[in-house]
Amino acid sequence: MSVTTAELAERYGTPLYVYDLDRVTEARDDLLATLPEGFDLYYALKANPHPEVVRAVREGAEEVCRAEVSSLGELDAALAAGHPADRCLYTGPGKTDTELDRAIGLGVRTFSAESPSDLQHIGNIASRHGVIASCILRLNIASAGTATGIRMMGRPSQFGIDGDTLAETLPQLLSVPGTTVVGAHLFTMSNAADEENLLVEYEHVVETAARLGRDLGLPLKLLDIGGGFAAPYAVPGSRTPYPKLRTGLADLLDKHLPEWRAGRPRLACESGRYLAAECGSLVVRVVNVKEGRGGPFVLLDAGINALGGLSGIGRLLPAAVELEPGQRPVGRGTLAGPLCTPGDSLGRNVELPPLVPGDLVTIPNVGAYGLTASLVHFLSRPAPVEVTLHGGEVVSATRLEPRRTLVEAGQR
Repeated sequence: MSVTTAELAERYGTPLYVYDLDRVTEARDDLLATLPEGFDLYYALKANPHPEVVRAVREGAEEVCRAEVSSLGELDAALAAGHPADRCLYTGPGKTDTELDRAIGLGVRTFSAESPSDLQHIGNIASRHGVIASCILRLNIASAGTATGIRMMGRPSQFGIDGDTLAETLPQLLSVPGTTVVGAHLFTMSNAADEENLLVEYEHVVETAARLGRDLGLPLKLLDIGGGFAAPYAVPGSRTPYPKLRTGLADLLDKHLPEWRAGRPRLACESGRYLAAECGSLVVRVVNVKEGRGGPFVLLDAGINALGGLSGIGRLLPAAVELEPGQRPVGRGTLAGPLCTPGDSLGRNVELPPLVPGDLVTIPNVGAYGLTASLVHFLSRPAPVEVTLHGGEVVSATRLEPRRTLVEAGQR
């Protein structure tokens, strides 16, 4: 019999993150079945770098599942989960000498270059190590104009090389010592629930890459078309299905990159939210219920220090309570945390079951952008315990612990 939420809360206390690793594997298999054969799938560790979650993404699909990292901490988690360094993709607009030096020293060889200076930076460190870094150029091009999802291209930002400068700069980019440009990286959007618009965006990306390869000579050994796959955050629900994507994406690839089935170019997608969101729940305990003006306020033993660092400014609201079978909401109120700031609110005007101090509250679909996207050190409260499950049984129980260490001058 599977362990229950109440048993886990009794055993490990609250607040408590619970990650069901079987749901990670299920989401991965669903996504691979949604994509045409021949795609590599990069897991974006920013969604959830817990090593057991990262390992669950990889196990059983080692040939196609890789890690996308943007810090040394994420790289350490990927390596601990069994991802070979030479199969990791290192991204991010502000890569430092320290992280590039260590990443290359550990064997990372593929990088997404966000600007000409970033490419030069990668090349300088690679040359110092006597190696060549394979780089895909992240491009910031005009979007296809769809309204779905969170826009990631088509506006000035720190991400990507401006597409309208590529004709002028590409000859220099192809000759940076220590690097070889092997392809392109185009990430149009995040969390796109509309399948038709997602396909429109993908066609725009593929057509643009093909045109740049044909007209400008941009190498296309590897093409990362980004992600955009949607899943609910902190509310009940399920991952968005994409029943037409496999055929639709294959058709547009046949149209614009007719040799893709032979691996020219190698194709990749990336996802974090879709793979990890449904695996995680946050279990908290009611500390107090304040009635009165604007109430009720249900005070929990965790707030924005455990769930969503942006929730305090309303970016990720509203969270919702997962009702037990047979439970019915009896009204609406605010889910508030224990922190000494008025911004510590996980949800306003939330439907609530009858709650009294001591009751458990479960917030679903927080396996992505949960603990490590939160103000975990604010007010110096202990981080939640993170429990992983496989087959309904506990695999691990750990806690992130902040600690201060002495740093000598010159030490990084």
